[in-house]
Amino acid sequence: MKSGRAVPYIGGALVALTAFSVYAQNGEVSASPPVAASPSAKAIKAADRQLQKKVRGVLSRTKGLGVSGISVKARSGMVTLQGWVPDESQVALATQAAQGVSGVTSVKNDLTVRPAGQ
Repeated sequence: MKSGRAVPYIGGALVALTAFSVYAQNGEVSASPPVAASPSAKAIKAADRQLQKKVRGVLSRTKGLGVSGISVKARSGMVTLQGWVPDESQVALATQAAQGVSGVTSVKNDLTVRPAGQ
């Protein structure tokens, strides 16, 4: 018989919990969400160096591309290719290869053509 008396109390508690849950979901009473800390300058530089390394690796594995005269700079996903390549077709090839690297948002190509032996 005592269990019959507990049912209204349990039901009331469930209604109260549900109401509190809805009240908190509406944003009126809730803890503020954790704020992600912005990356430090050190972390940004490390990410830029990592992206430079990835782009250099892809360029060095690109068939038909002479990379000895190419330098790579990266800043927040923007990559700059500087230096020289032996022929005109390699300018576009380097740009295309760099654009295919994950994390690259844009490529600025400052490569010049310098025939081998000069």
